[in-house]
Amino acid sequence: MTTLAATLHDSKTMVGRNMRHTLRNPVTLFGALAFPIIMLLLFVYVIGGAVNVGTDYLAYIAPGILMMGLCQGAGSVAIGVAEDMEKGIINRLRTMAIARTSVLTGHVVTNVVRSVACAALILGVMLLMGLRPNATFTEWLAVAGLLALVCYAVTWLTVALGLAAKTVTGASFAAFPLTFLPFVSSAFAPPGTMPAGVRWFTDNQPFTSVIDTLRGLLTGTGIGASGWLALGWCAVLALAGYLWSRSAFRKARTS
Repeated sequence: MTTLAATLHDSKTMVGRNMRHTLRNPVTLFGALAFPIIMLLLFVYVIGGAVNVGTDYLAYIAPGILMMGLCQGAGSVAIGVAEDMEKGIINRLRTMAIARTSVLTGHVVTNVVRSVACAALILGVMLLMGLRPNATFTEWLAVAGLLALVCYAVTWLTVALGLAAKTVTGASFAAFPLTFLPFVSSAFAPPGTMPAGVRWFTDNQPFTSVIDTLRGLLTGTGIGASGWLALGWCAVLALAGYLWSRSAFRKARTS
């Protein structure tokens, strides 16, 4: 096989391995579903009545809850990579005649599939709670594509964090900021209601443009420039995460 064909074949094998691990360990799926759903119920039924965003609060926070689910799932990848390193599994895989990048790609692709499936289930819960999106078929495709792209970008970052962490515990804490970032965005309240310093950070962090784009697509209200900003942030995060992962993988291999 050619180098590209061999890499794709090896990556497919690693994806299959990780998917089997997911099915044998459903706790990962439960965590990616339970946390965002609990936050959804909390914000809608406990906090939502005290917040005025000028529209239905469930529709307003829906994109932020989806982002929380993606970040929660991506955080588990850092732990999985760190466990593979700690147990020597990655070192054993290195002794085999497989493409080096396929080991990392397997984790990334598996998490994208798993997280998009979880996002669909979370959306199902929102629909049961009364969410009524106005998205067209094309806009729904754009929502699915953007969720997959964000998940791909964030997962490469968490792969790098898992490789860089010295322990599994360290990997779990290293990925925490990604789970926290949706809280400091336009997910749950308009940035205009925030103090100046917080508003500046909220306006300029990656998740705000992604959340604004998802909100516009789901409600059919237009996305403006936020769509291009979201795509740009995804490209930057994916490239940074990929390069960092490659570097961390080489350093771990030679250490």
